[in-house]
Amino acid sequence: MTNFTTILLTICIPIIGAFMIYLFGKKPNQREAASFATAFVLFGCVLKLFNPGKINGQTLQLIELFPGVSISFFYDHLSVVFAFVASSLWIVTTLYSIGYMRGTNERNQTRFYMCFALALSATMGVAFSANLLTLYIFYELLSISTYALVGHQQNADAQFGARKYLIYLFGGSIGLALPAMIIIYQITGTLDFNYSGIVPAYFNPTMLLALLLMFLYGFGKAGLMPFHAWLPGAMVAPTPVSSLLHAVAVVKVGVFSIIRVLTGIYGVDLMQSLKFNGVVCGIAAFTVITASLIALYQDNLKRLLAFSTIGQLAYIIMGVGLASSLGVTGGILHIVMHAFGKITLFFCAGAIYVTTKKKYISEMDGIGKQMPITLSAFFIGALSVTGLPPTGGFISKWMMLQGAMDANLTIIMIVYLVSSLLNACYFFPIIYKAFFKDPATESHGIKEAPLNCLIPPMITAACSILLFFNYRIFTTIIHGVTGGL
Repeated sequence: MTNFTTILLTICIPIIGAFMIYLFGKKPNQREAASFATAFVLFGCVLKLFNPGKINGQTLQLIELFPGVSISFFYDHLSVVFAFVASSLWIVTTLYSIGYMRGTNERNQTRFYMCFALALSATMGVAFSANLLTLYIFYELLSISTYALVGHQQNADAQFGARKYLIYLFGGSIGLALPAMIIIYQITGTLDFNYSGIVPAYFNPTMLLALLLMFLYGFGKAGLMPFHAWLPGAMVAPTPVSSLLHAVAVVKVGVFSIIRVLTGIYGVDLMQSLKFNGVVCGIAAFTVITASLIALYQDNLKRLLAFSTIGQLAYIIMGVGLASSLGVTGGILHIVMHAFGKITLFFCAGAIYVTTKKKYISEMDGIGKQMPITLSAFFIGALSVTGLPPTGGFISKWMMLQGAMDANLTIIMIVYLVSSLLNACYFFPIIYKAFFKDPATESHGIKEAPLNCLIPPMITAACSILLFFNYRIFTTIIHGVTGGL
């Protein structure tokens, strides 16, 4: 089986899985077994591509739509890292979803698992897109497949959140990203990704900056302020959906798309020569600090995690926007580290809700004494997102700090440090309340969540620690992106 066949399989396998889930819709055990089997097969296909020595960036062209523009796929170092994160976390998210969806007696579980699978297919399409048009098509397919997940509960709040989700994401992509892509094609005659960039340096800098801003805000899944409001609004969805939004796909697809634009359309040399790296870092820095300050005042745990995600996504964009080798390496690596840390936090939030029906931080005094494993995993996830050892988040943030120094952007280094302090200020009081305060009321019978909701955060928390010691597995591959910087 060739690598190109494997790439096509990564896109098709989740679609086949969605069909199997539909066939077993009235048989929950078989339906969930089909979801598991699909996730494992997909992960196996991605692992086949996870070989630094065999990544060559060759392109598979399926259909040529216009001269120089086609539906094409390839696999490079960036796509392999992203696909690995999404496919591996789908496995644990599936396990978690079973415990959560059954524990809360959610309706329409077959539709849920089907849409989840279709979302992973679109994510794989984005990961392996060889040009901006292919990426855009799968980006929009992801929006459609996750719309039903955001509105899963079908109440007024869910419907409002789902509408906002579509308005922001389609409004941004159709109104900003699509026109910018058409103009780039008119300028260059191609949309293929190239680490040297395809935009001519002699073109009008003002126009190039305007196009860059259209891409930054057009790919709204990245959550840059002020195009971020859809993300907290989407927290009305069940926790497994929140995990999908914040760790496995969606927001990471937004960040991934922007990284492709910065490194594959503009190129880091052009970004530096026109000082666009300062613009990107400035926008991201504003988002980082503002989102962190808003998170300080949240009582709803999932809403706090949502604003935390907005800030962390901007960390990644800021790192890549530095256009220095260590900055780009740290930014891409943070996709991995944040994914494992943040999904741990959402798993724990969901486990608390399944067991206690509590979703407000003010209600969680003493809960760590009743659910010590869950809250210990939450603590590890918080360490990783804050960027403290011994978790992988420390490594990626350390690299981004060094990248800021290499780029002579001291102010960005200060932003990283201040925002990490703010991360600690909104996470660690939760830990203190959970373990060192007594419950406000007697809570008889509260214990750990069902195993399906307990094992996944234990796994992802353990991975966050393992990544502290084994981060070179990913930096070796990421060097294929940054080696020439």
